[in-house]
Amino acid sequence: MATAKRKSSSKRSGGRRYGKAASKRVESAMRRRKKGTLKSGRGGKGGTVKSRRQAIAIGLSEARKKGAKVPRKRTSKRSARKK
Repeated sequence: MATAKRKSSSKRSGGRRYGKAASKRVESAMRRRKKGTLKSGRGGKGGTVKSRRQAIAIGLSEARKKGAKVPRKRTSKRSARKK
């Protein structure tokens, strides 16, 4: 009885937040970053991505475009505060 299961926040229901396809996309982006072939921006004009965080963001963005199960992008607090 001492080990009772704790319930997670009531907002989230059970299940995965990110799908397997999204995970694969991020994995691919991380590999490309390591190789030095991951670019930021459109049309290959952007510079090489060096940040791990940016690589993850690019991977998730690609997954979103392909229709994988990925939560919606959070809106920044700064832009919401200005209005």
